[in-house]
Amino acid sequence: MLEIVTDPAHGGRWTSLRADGHEWLCTARIRSVRVSPGDAFVDAGGLEECVPTVRGAPDHGDAWARPGRREGDADTVRCDRFALTRTIRGTADGAEADYVLRAGPGFRFIWAAHALLDLTPRATLRLREGARTRVFPEAAPLLDRPWPAGAPWVEGDWPAPLGLALDRFGPDDGTAVGAVVDTPRACLHDGARCLALALEADGQPLSVAVWRNLGGFPAGNPYRSTGVEPMLGRAFDLADAGPADAAWVPASGEVRWRLTLTATRRCP
Repeated sequence: MLEIVTDPAHGGRWTSLRADGHEWLCTARIRSVRVSPGDAFVDAGGLEECVPTVRGAPDHGDAWARPGRREGDADTVRCDRFALTRTIRGTADGAEADYVLRAGPGFRFIWAAHALLDLTPRATLRLREGARTRVFPEAAPLLDRPWPAGAPWVEGDWPAPLGLALDRFGPDDGTAVGAVVDTPRACLHDGARCLALALEADGQPLSVAVWRNLGGFPAGNPYRSTGVEPMLGRAFDLADAGPADAAWVPASGEVRWRLTLTATRRCP
């Protein structure tokens, strides 16, 4: 069973994700911060609920910078154009997080469980072999071909899109790259431990975002930061998302989805 701690006062941030005494989230940077909606993102560690965008404006979305409200088992963050409610419950081998986003019909958004993880250099990431993978301009120097002028992303196949191997995190090498992979499931292996994440949502685009910062970001004061982020949508920035690249609210005014997390002591 996973032990999960959240902070409703800071956008519902997950501050701990433990299994058998092992902490999966990067907690060294977690701290309380004073922010207002629209502020630049403050990397405080843990897992942020990024919605309605990840990159772009507002930076890492609107929910993380707002206080939430807990009612029973549910946490709700209300923003100008939408409200996000999350309910987490334990299962025999992990946990389930059920989400409801309420907004006007036609509202488009990106959501990501922006999980910054405490991984060793030997950790590996298993996603569907051959899944279409979008990589973004910061990866341009690492690819096996020139970057197309003005392109918001380019595509290749997992695990090495356009020659860039992304399934291993490895030691710090001064690079930082992001990718969005067309699959709803991810499995992290680190030593004898395994964390699996699976996303379900009817009629919405599902993907997994990967952030592999091995001491390449931010400029001037880089640090290691690795993330595996289940996502509704297929782009980091809502402004770049085409018609099939963002989630959308139907006539009911609600979108529902589930994130399932499974932790095992020994990898299959």
